[in-house]
Amino acid sequence: MNPLFSFNARTGEPLGEPLATSTPAQIDATVQAAHAAFDDWACSSGAQRAALLRHLADGLEAQREALVALADLETALGPVRLNGELDRTTFQLRRFADMAQRGEPFAVLDDPAVAGNPPVGHPAMQLHRMPLGPVAMFAASNFPFAFSVLGGDTASALAAGCPVVVKAHPGHPALSRLTFEIAERVLQSLGLPAGLIGLVQGAGVEVGVQLIRHPLIAAGAFTGSTRGGAALQAEANARPRPIPFYGELGSINPLIALPSALAARGAELASLLAGSITLGCGQFCTNPGLLVLVDGPETDTFVPQLAEALGALQPHPMLAAGMRKAFDTGVQAFIDAGAVPLLQGPGTGLAPGPQLLQVSAQRFIEAHALREEVFGPSSLIVRCDSLAQVQDVLAAVAGSLTVTIWGANEDTAEHRALVRAAMRIAGRVLFAGVPTGVAVTAAQHHGGPWPASTAPMTTSVGDAALQRFLRPVCLQDAPAWLLERAGRPC
Repeated sequence: MNPLFSFNARTGEPLGEPLATSTPAQIDATVQAAHAAFDDWACSSGAQRAALLRHLADGLEAQREALVALADLETALGPVRLNGELDRTTFQLRRFADMAQRGEPFAVLDDPAVAGNPPVGHPAMQLHRMPLGPVAMFAASNFPFAFSVLGGDTASALAAGCPVVVKAHPGHPALSRLTFEIAERVLQSLGLPAGLIGLVQGAGVEVGVQLIRHPLIAAGAFTGSTRGGAALQAEANARPRPIPFYGELGSINPLIALPSALAARGAELASLLAGSITLGCGQFCTNPGLLVLVDGPETDTFVPQLAEALGALQPHPMLAAGMRKAFDTGVQAFIDAGAVPLLQGPGTGLAPGPQLLQVSAQRFIEAHALREEVFGPSSLIVRCDSLAQVQDVLAAVAGSLTVTIWGANEDTAEHRALVRAAMRIAGRVLFAGVPTGVAVTAAQHHGGPWPASTAPMTTSVGDAALQRFLRPVCLQDAPAWLLERAGRPC
């Protein structure tokens, strides 16, 4: 197995000695412990689940200073961003705690008996939901709190009644270990089994593959690259007993700026968009990597404004040297495929300069390489000759977490067609603002058609994330004692 190191994200230097990689025996023992904890946790009350989630949030906040300092060392994301992300993480934990307390994992659809013969007559039926079992959770590199050890996937799985085995991300292994130690202390203080939250780690693919292949794992949750997610999904499907795999993958997030919006607020929108492209050094799954513009004087004015606004920004270092190399390779692939550079910030060390490129709509549609995600502070402008061609560009994208449309404020046939095209390929369509920033709400949908996600009917952010780890079960003519449990598994 590859050695596992913690690295200083700003210098690339290793921090201390190599960390222990989980062995096959340790992975098996961790999953076995999760399986042993499953039955009791599946039939736990909403109050019990809420208590765990709230104590985990309290534990993170009690160690905020140490956690943020270590996260900044391993990711270079900065204390302001990381404190905000820790706040989001504790908010998620407490939100799912509230949902569990209200009994949402135990919701029952009651279909009383109807006298008579079928098809009108039928017996008494209730639709319940059963927790799936231990969940393999694959942490993300770019959100070391919110999509990591105690992030949204873990919170929603625990609220649903499922133990979790986390595959720590090798980009922040020391932080993952510290976070896990907080979880261990919380479990011990509440008298809950240690197997309820497990951690495995390793720098190579072997640990993750063994985890998703383990016969006692009932589901997988992943946030990361399309390539990595596709490989794990293939493993989940190839098992003797395939399991659901919820992968939130790559996305280029088209942003369409119509001439009317640019005419009204071009300079303001250029500044707003430049900040979104470089936010977090562009290392967001919702980064606006594709700007779709319609040829005309408004666009001719806007493009230099955007290049100027971008050129004034210097992103911070990327999460790892490998990501910086992949970013440079991705930008060069765009150029090789016919994109013309408009801005190539030089960057320093692990901190790249912002990149802005441009290509015709026809070339974008023809060249698949131009539709690949480039993870980092870059965006590709696609110039269209009409709104009809904008729809062709969206069709070529095929799947995205988001589509943003600026300027579709009037009810016209063209705008309706554009909104339909956006809704066909995206899980979230915005009409103001920028796609970076994903609110944790009841209506949020963070997913989309492939390659944005492996299961576009589900979301990895928001209240509906809970549903991924619950399986419908119909109880027909159930005895009274079972119905009295009000949806809580027995």
